[in-house]
Amino acid sequence: MLLLLSGCNMTQRASERLAHIQAVLTEASEQDHGGIPQVTVNKSLLAPLNVELDPKIQKVRVQEREQIKALNNKFASFIDKVRFLEQQNQVLETKWSLLQQLDVNSCRKNLEPVYEGYISSLRKQLETLSGDRVRLDSELRNMQDLVEDYKNRYEVEINRRTTAENEFVMLKKDVDAAYMNKVELQAKVDSLTDEIKFFKCLYEGEIAQIQSHISDTSVILSMDNNRDLNLDSIIDEVRAQYEEIALKSKAEAEALYQTKIQELQVTAGQHGDDLNLTKAEISELNRLIQRIRSEIGSVKKQCSNLETAIADAEQRGDCALKDARAKLDELEAALNQGKEELARMLREYQELMSTKLALDVEIATYRKLLEGEECRMSGEYPNSVSISVISNTGAGAGGAGFSMGFGASSSYSYKPGAELKTKGSCGSEFKDPLTKASGSSCATKKKASR
Repeated sequence: MLLLLSGCNMTQRASERLAHIQAVLTEASEQDHGGIPQVTVNKSLLAPLNVELDPKIQKVRVQEREQIKALNNKFASFIDKVRFLEQQNQVLETKWSLLQQLDVNSCRKNLEPVYEGYISSLRKQLETLSGDRVRLDSELRNMQDLVEDYKNRYEVEINRRTTAENEFVMLKKDVDAAYMNKVELQAKVDSLTDEIKFFKCLYEGEIAQIQSHISDTSVILSMDNNRDLNLDSIIDEVRAQYEEIALKSKAEAEALYQTKIQELQVTAGQHGDDLNLTKAEISELNRLIQRIRSEIGSVKKQCSNLETAIADAEQRGDCALKDARAKLDELEAALNQGKEELARMLREYQELMSTKLALDVEIATYRKLLEGEECRMSGEYPNSVSISVISNTGAGAGGAGFSMGFGASSSYSYKPGAELKTKGSCGSEFKDPLTKASGSSCATKKKASR
């Protein structure tokens, strides 16, 4: 029940508010264009009614107040909008009166420099954008050539590095083989030295043994006592022979040992020189490899920097090209809009001139009719009068890529007691002179009666 009562109250208040708004709008429409008077809100309508209902109805009343405030705000905005539209209407009427007072030739002369200047500025912007595009294309080609050059140099350095690595591997194999040969020769030298020491000790032992055997040997000889033998001389001779044999063997062994040692030393020196040369070559190759690696790193950095610069240049070129295309599209759209606006203004001007021509024809027709009636009332019958009203107007717009033209002419003749004909340049005839022209240059035909 409370909800029904609150709904009825809201409906009643809304209907009252709408009736009040309609009354205010009616008063505003009846007034002149000078402006809409200030609207006053009846605050008594916002006061709550004492209906002695449940206290919960206060929420509904608060909502109603908020709705009424919103409607008041909307009403005030509508009033402001009506005032703004009236101001715009006055501005448009002023513009219309000014346009009616303007001459076609002056309008055309005033519009042509504007459009020509606008078109020249657009062309300059287009030429600037074309020059920027050519410059960016040349820079892009130069950067691509530079990148190709660096790529070729990088490939050459990679090939050199591969060749150097292969040579290093081969030299390392040779060094390993030379080192193994040196180790084998050193082992042979050690074995030969040990063998020489062994043979030396053996020979010394044999000599000592022979000497001890000779010294310990007692020779028993059965001699003929009849002979006189010198045993001491014989022993000395044998001893001298054995000593000579031992010395010869020792000298031969020492000579053989010295020759072998000299050969081994020469061979070791040669291998040492080869080893030193190989070590020098290896160190040189290591320095070359390090230098090539540093150059490769610098070339890689340069390539990465160039790729980054190329990507940035391409991105900047794409952005500049997109901006240029967007500006060109905007300029073309503005140019097309200007052309459409100019065509619309020319059409409106043509319609206005056609209307003016038709009105001139009607005025001349009414004037001649009045003169004819006056002559008829006074009893005078003049000869046939021929009236020609020729109005040729033309308008055109150049420099924007299109042109328009229009023209109108009319002529009519009058004879007392005869038929009044008015013919326009379109070749059609009509009879009602009171008919208003709708923007064409067609003429009017009417029968004149006494």
